[in-house]
Amino acid sequence: MTGNDDGRQDPPVNNGVMISGGTHYVGNQAVGHGAQAYSGSVSFQPQDAERTAELLAYVERLLEEHRAALTDPDATTRELRRLREELDEPEPQRTVLRRALDRLNDFVQPVTPLVVAVGQLAQSVQGLPGV
Repeated sequence: MTGNDDGRQDPPVNNGVMISGGTHYVGNQAVGHGAQAYSGSVSFQPQDAERTAELLAYVERLLEEHRAALTDPDATTRELRRLREELDEPEPQRTVLRRALDRLNDFVQPVTPLVVAVGQLAQSVQGLPGV
């Protein structure tokens, strides 16, 4: 707490969030002085096929861990499978990859760790040679 010139203490500031009733889907949020929330791509490491494979596996683990929080977990899993199948093609199509990544990003919006992981995956896929 900070004091005033006359020696009184300022009232405490509540930077919390209160949600009650019904069902709520909350995207990225930040609370408190100087707090920030991020969405989309996050810079990570140099992109290569090995890194992309690691990120695919990581997103799959997160999908299982946060399955109950997803609006449509089956569609999310299908989209990740489409992405993996396209990446396994000898010449992956950029438009198919972009569409799969965009849809995957839409599906994972309620779960911040998945949003970040899918953003990292998108960045890695875009950095692959020939994509």
